[in-house]
Amino acid sequence: MVIDFGKRYLTHTVAGMWGPFKTLLAQRSLMRLLLRRDIKLRTSGTVLGGLWMILQPALQVAALWFLLAVILRIKFPGMVSFLDYFLIGMVPWLMMSEIMVRNLSVLNEFSALYQRAVFPVAVLPMLPALVSGLVYGVIYFVLLLILEGLGAAIQSVPVILGLLIWLVPISYLLAVLGLFIKDAGNSVGFILTMVMYLTPIIYMPEMLPEFARHLLVLNPFADVMAIIHGVLQGMPLDKGNVLRPILLWLLLLAPAWVLFCRSEPHMREEL
Repeated sequence: MVIDFGKRYLTHTVAGMWGPFKTLLAQRSLMRLLLRRDIKLRTSGTVLGGLWMILQPALQVAALWFLLAVILRIKFPGMVSFLDYFLIGMVPWLMMSEIMVRNLSVLNEFSALYQRAVFPVAVLPMLPALVSGLVYGVIYFVLLLILEGLGAAIQSVPVILGLLIWLVPISYLLAVLGLFIKDAGNSVGFILTMVMYLTPIIYMPEMLPEFARHLLVLNPFADVMAIIHGVLQGMPLDKGNVLRPILLWLLLLAPAWVLFCRSEPHMREEL
């Protein structure tokens, strides 16, 4: 029985690993249309047009920096600049949180497309990642170019791509959760706010008490931040910081893909 379960889990894990990307590749023309439609809807009626998509998160980061660095005057011990550390961690966090929050409503948002017609619903949880990845990828590249130089800016591209891939099973789980549980939007938004403060983004892990540093192993986003700062700033990075997020990703692939595929026939009924 255990062996059979292991085989089924492995099969579903492989399906969850390749299924979203096969769907994305097969429906690439549709995704281009959805991407253009999404950007047009988000920028229509604005004076700055598409530029506003980049300015909005940039202003968000600037406001947080002004509060923490100028008003509160937070400084780090040693050679690490607070501004560099904060910006290099906060931009990816804003991207990830935007993707996760939007996936809670993406199936409702595009319900008119699949309520009365055959539509590849499996592409929809990938759309927030494509839109946010495009916007924040540009911001991050320019930011790293200014702060750390061309080498770090080039390295930011695989970092952003890696984050988008890591979020795939989470995106599919949140899409189903947001459709079938109406209060999920408020709950997940609050949880993400708490997770941000529990993740070393506006502070370094070394600033925490020793017992709290040990608890960071329970927070996968703390490991993600450690990887980001390790790759882009050369900060300390251990094997656990890399292995734990990969293991979580592998564990979530099967349940996320199976849950989404089995929920798909009931999505129209829920709407």
